[in-house]
Amino acid sequence: MKPVRYAYSVTSALLLGGAALTLTTGYPAGAQVAQNDDGRMSGIVPRAGAPETFADLTEQLQPAVVNISTRQVVQVQANPFAGTPLGQLFGQRGQGEPTTREGQSLGSGFLISSDGFVVTNNHVVAPGNPNATVEEITVTMPDGTEYEAELVGADTASDLAVLKISRSDPFPFVEFGDSSAARPGDWVVAIGNPFGLGGTVTSGIVSAVYRNTGTAGAYDRYIQTDASINRGNSGGPLFDMQGNVIGINNAIFSPSGGSVGIGFAIPAEIAQPIVAQLQRGERVERGYLGVNREPLSDDLAASLGLPERQGEIIQRVLPEGPAGAAGIRAGDIVLTIDGKNVSPDQNLSFIVANIAPGSTVPIELIRDGQRRTVQVTVGARPTDEELQQSQMFGPEEDEEEQLPQNLDSNDAVAEKLGLQVVPVTPSIAEQLGSGSDTQGVAVARVDRNSDAARKGIRRRDIILSVNYEPISSVAELEAAIAEAERNDRPAVLLRIQRNGRPVAYVPVRIR
Repeated sequence: MKPVRYAYSVTSALLLGGAALTLTTGYPAGAQVAQNDDGRMSGIVPRAGAPETFADLTEQLQPAVVNISTRQVVQVQANPFAGTPLGQLFGQRGQGEPTTREGQSLGSGFLISSDGFVVTNNHVVAPGNPNATVEEITVTMPDGTEYEAELVGADTASDLAVLKISRSDPFPFVEFGDSSAARPGDWVVAIGNPFGLGGTVTSGIVSAVYRNTGTAGAYDRYIQTDASINRGNSGGPLFDMQGNVIGINNAIFSPSGGSVGIGFAIPAEIAQPIVAQLQRGERVERGYLGVNREPLSDDLAASLGLPERQGEIIQRVLPEGPAGAAGIRAGDIVLTIDGKNVSPDQNLSFIVANIAPGSTVPIELIRDGQRRTVQVTVGARPTDEELQQSQMFGPEEDEEEQLPQNLDSNDAVAEKLGLQVVPVTPSIAEQLGSGSDTQGVAVARVDRNSDAARKGIRRRDIILSVNYEPISSVAELEAAIAEAERNDRPAVLLRIQRNGRPVAYVPVRIR
């Protein structure tokens, strides 16, 4: 079974009845363009080869493009008034226990092998919110045949996922192409499932290659197209005129929520190696430095005598990260990594993410006006949960947004003291304004109805000891609570450190 590809060739006939199209300059189509002394281009004419129709190309490719839907179970928080006289007054009965409802998501995907591997976006098959779980993934072929799909692998950072469906007959499939060869102005075709309208075909051109959208992620590097892309197109393919997938439709820019001609696709050269790892069932490993960085502003570049659009400034270095171990400091201007220029089109995060963990590479930077080169051994990027936890104590006004959604591993502490806590790492200590050698657990959440809240304990406090015994882990705090209960003590004495305040002892009742 050969992959579903179609070499789209055109004749010399042009759109206007095959006549030789000319502009007012009188130059025939395909004529050489002249450049005036002032740099102004003259004699510009369209090239021959604009397609008369996309129908033949679409007919060959459409069988490999699928619709993807999920069935999700969403846990709905209990109504606090259910079961109370006030709740009964409004017809709300029961005891206020959590309930569930069903949710769903719709998207697109495409087959990349005859044995049923399907590529899509991770957000198409991921739970819609933290209280949801995906119960079922269904892949629907263009002829309406449905298959239950297995999630083989997913990668949040790149927003890619691989599914597997099975049948006795081989599936039609398409192949990845060379997105690095794409140029602004090239024709492209998108096929997908916008708004649940399966098998929708749109065409357009490549508007920009390697568009940086300003999200600052490691994969903020997209093909921009004006082919109509809407909700439901996510995960679908963006084809070139040879029928190769050069992009995976991922997002749109839209003030209205609909297509305004600015769509973004993950380039094939980025997606293909990640998809191959997911297809093999491997965890995607990518490089990591442990820094927060920003592009250079025009003023900062001018003040340092640097070219515009080159380099990034390091705003923060995580103490336990590879950059910190190599001596990189906040304020350093990174110019190149492993010989690759740092620029908006190829930012620091993207370059580092594509370096194998364990590799030692040179980083050229500017510090105090002097250029220098630092050798850095690139680390392995932590999981999203670990990264979120290491950056969970941001500015106090943003505190709720910084919390990991899965911060529920210390149920005993939450139940007994009304606190959720995390171990103090050097990174967390730095965020809380404490020394990197601080030992203890940091308070991430406080139950407002707990005795701890009434005693004034807050998020960002550090618990240094319990009943005069120093602690350095959540398990040690749980053990101290358990021991107090065995000794019939109704409270524990916590030693609390708060940034800018003297250390204090606070008794907290066990509930």
